[in-house]
Amino acid sequence: MPGFLLGPPTVPLLGNAHIFPTAAPHYKFTEWARQYGGIYSLKLGTSTVVVLTDAVAARELLDKQSETTSDRPKFYIAELVTQGKHMTVSHYNSTWKTMRKAVTTILTQKAVAEHLPIQYAEAIHLAYNLLRAPQDFYTEVQRFSHSVILSVIYGKRAPRYDAPQTAQFFHVLREWNALAEPGSSVLIDFFPILKLVPERWAKWKRQCMQLRRMQRAMYSALLGETEDRLRRGEENGSYMEVLLGRQKELNMDDEMKLYFGATMLEAGSDTTSIWFQTFFLILAANSDAQKKAQSEIDRVVGEDRMPTLDDLEHMPYVRALILEMHRFRPNNPLSIPHCTQAPREYNGYVIPPGTMIIVNLWGIFQDPELYEDPEKFFPDRYLITENGTKPGVDASALRHNLPFGHGRRICPGIHLAESSININVMNLLWAFDVKPETDAAGNPIPVDTLAYLGGLAPAPAPFKCKITPRTAAKAKIIEREYLAATETFSKFEVGLSPEEKEFVARSRVPMDF
Repeated sequence: MPGFLLGPPTVPLLGNAHIFPTAAPHYKFTEWARQYGGIYSLKLGTSTVVVLTDAVAARELLDKQSETTSDRPKFYIAELVTQGKHMTVSHYNSTWKTMRKAVTTILTQKAVAEHLPIQYAEAIHLAYNLLRAPQDFYTEVQRFSHSVILSVIYGKRAPRYDAPQTAQFFHVLREWNALAEPGSSVLIDFFPILKLVPERWAKWKRQCMQLRRMQRAMYSALLGETEDRLRRGEENGSYMEVLLGRQKELNMDDEMKLYFGATMLEAGSDTTSIWFQTFFLILAANSDAQKKAQSEIDRVVGEDRMPTLDDLEHMPYVRALILEMHRFRPNNPLSIPHCTQAPREYNGYVIPPGTMIIVNLWGIFQDPELYEDPEKFFPDRYLITENGTKPGVDASALRHNLPFGHGRRICPGIHLAESSININVMNLLWAFDVKPETDAAGNPIPVDTLAYLGGLAPAPAPFKCKITPRTAAKAKIIEREYLAATETFSKFEVGLSPEEKEFVARSRVPMDF
């Protein structure tokens, strides 16, 4: 007979709602995993949540049984804001399948390779801006990641962070992440009576309506710009142009078009920028790993040119550092929840239909049974064993792209994201030293590698560090490459305001090193 999962003790009516963590839930989920095991359950009212802090269980349930575990849980906030059309959080239904087909048809590995020129150019722009204003690194990586995906999806780049359209995008994105944080939004879905609270007494309802208005205005404007460019015969190869040309073939209605772009733009802008904010945070706290990676890059690349993707295969330590970054501080510590559409059994446990399944990536990657000293940033672990685990541990379920999701919900932009990460890690380590800021006496001010903000994808809390060019010669190479990228940029510098055009022109005046 199948059994039932263990979990924290419940109370009548509430289940575990009274102890459900509403901020940074991955910490509490990991604590419970050490107590109740790699798969345990919580009760929220009459509904069930299963937390997986076990990579094997996640593989078996979400990868191998994806036909019945690819749904998303009830997400009332997302319904209010996006009417169920946002691919990341929408249900596993015909609408999602149509949009997913469009993504996989258009966002192929070959298509990603065709967009490498703008990725290289934007990576050089990132390095160039760090020469000019290194103190702005936190927002500059946001500009970079947003500009790459904006160029690829809509054929339009973002030359500066504080341009009105770019600033508006990140404002909307912050509002969306705050509303969608699992710890705060989940209680509304498991206690439906909360949906009946009048809007005047439910601040979150007013926030949802305002966010919907802002989202639709912003994405409608971007879509309209792309359609106008097509009518003028000024295509530049963006994915949205391809989608518009194949709209009938792909069976996409107007709402799907809108949220196709929204989903891709938000995911590409947010996750990559958070990854690089964390990258600077970790480098500032780990000078030995930084120096070791720089030594390897210098040996492979030398002093006279910037790295290319072809160089990475000759850099085992840099590849290990990238993998350790994913493990040490995963972008989505709890991934995005799945939901069962049929009863499942695993290891003798019954999992009923409609169960929310949360993969606790944080708990998996911080498991001392899997990793030696998991709280230490140690890229060498991936040189000792393929998956960074202790020798002799069965790590077959710990695939390298685990942070990108499971089953049919795996991130469709994985190839684009990996290219951006690989190019920039090499560039930034080749070009810069990253150190902690110093106090008035010249003493280093330690950074806190556990200080993160809230939200669906938590970012590091703003911090300070010193970013300086390793040599004047390398700084000159960055400037030379940036000026040489003008032709690549010009293809995507469409619809710029007069202020932005002036800003671009000023940025292309050679610096005095």
